[in-house]
Amino acid sequence: MKKTKIIASIVALTCTMGVLSAKPKANSSASPVSGKLSVWSFTDEIDGMVNNSFKPTHPNVQVETTITPTQEFPGKLDAALAGEEECPDVIALEVAFVRKYVESGELLPLDDIYAEIKKDLAEYSVKIGSADGHVYALSWQVCPGAMFYRRSLAKKYLGTDDPKKVQSFFTDPDKFLETAKLIKDKSFGKCYIVSSSDDLFNVYKGSRTQPWVADNQVVVDPAMSKYMEVCKILHEQEMCGNYGQWSQEWFAGLKGTLQDEEGEDKEVFCTFLPTWGLDFVLKTNAPETSGDWAMIQGPAGYSWGGTWIGVYKGTKNPEAAKEMVKYFVSDPDFLTAYAVKTGDVVSNLKIQSKLKGKYKEPYLKGQNHYKEFCDMAKTVNGSLVQGTDQVIEELFNEEVRKYIYEEKAKKDAIKDFKDRATEKLGL
Repeated sequence: MKKTKIIASIVALTCTMGVLSAKPKANSSASPVSGKLSVWSFTDEIDGMVNNSFKPTHPNVQVETTITPTQEFPGKLDAALAGEEECPDVIALEVAFVRKYVESGELLPLDDIYAEIKKDLAEYSVKIGSADGHVYALSWQVCPGAMFYRRSLAKKYLGTDDPKKVQSFFTDPDKFLETAKLIKDKSFGKCYIVSSSDDLFNVYKGSRTQPWVADNQVVVDPAMSKYMEVCKILHEQEMCGNYGQWSQEWFAGLKGTLQDEEGEDKEVFCTFLPTWGLDFVLKTNAPETSGDWAMIQGPAGYSWGGTWIGVYKGTKNPEAAKEMVKYFVSDPDFLTAYAVKTGDVVSNLKIQSKLKGKYKEPYLKGQNHYKEFCDMAKTVNGSLVQGTDQVIEELFNEEVRKYIYEEKAKKDAIKDFKDRATEKLGL
């Protein structure tokens, strides 16, 4: 979903840096690397991490950071890798295109770094940055997704707002659909399960067992076939809003002010968002609903977003470049300050364990979101992400919409998707 990814990138750009104010003491004896490093990023987050944390602890390294907007970044990097300009030493990679470069052969293996800290890193983020038995990119954060629901509506239609009890209504995709029907019946059609069926895309993608491309052929996993059917049912039986994710109506659903095409008030039971969605979507756009939300895993584990960092294989300063990667994913002082200041969930398991018992989120009526997200990260499968996902998923969702709105039969939509994707990828 192109629009979703653009919005997610905008969110990522505003998420954190500028807030890290910790000034760690320089320790050149512990960090003997020196020289110059060029860092390219699609987000100014890296700039803050470099200036506020890496430089003070590595005074002998000169770092130049270049920020390029997300939509322009892959093109700029591709041109550099093709020899049109000098390549950076360290590269920040967004989840939408990280696999493209992990699989490209242009990154330096980080196996030695990983061997030192592997027991401390969340598994799914490492898998996303790995290919052909080597680790090429690592991330300091994890972005597992959750199902956020309105407590008042859960009490009204399910008889409880307790997260453990509410989870029992949403244990898998089939149970989700069953509960959506229950809520529609009990509300006499007043309450949608979600504003947009688009909300469910990452959830069903997270429950796949096969990637989009296997054995050089485009694959529609049974979970994605089920996604198509569920979207169709939700729309036909008016259990969801007929709106796109990130639309004005979608945001109105978060605030509790949604009206349908006839001007009738509509309630929205839940939405699906990752770690950054709490602070930069819900809190920002629906402050008036504070205290009326809770979060659960929902029908499947999934992730959404994140930034990885890799090193160009031709770097002239591999020691300093790899030290930067290692520092951002393993230094306890940096990661603790980062997590406390931003509320972001770090990928380092030691820091997770240190911090996850200390949070109570007023927006979620005191629920410990940090602990919940740490647990949810364990359910994410990072082995299915491929470099061609972004292109394929845009084509898939175009065909899903045609199926939903009765422009095509399901079998025709799937066939056309496979044909289009096969041609686009040159398979």
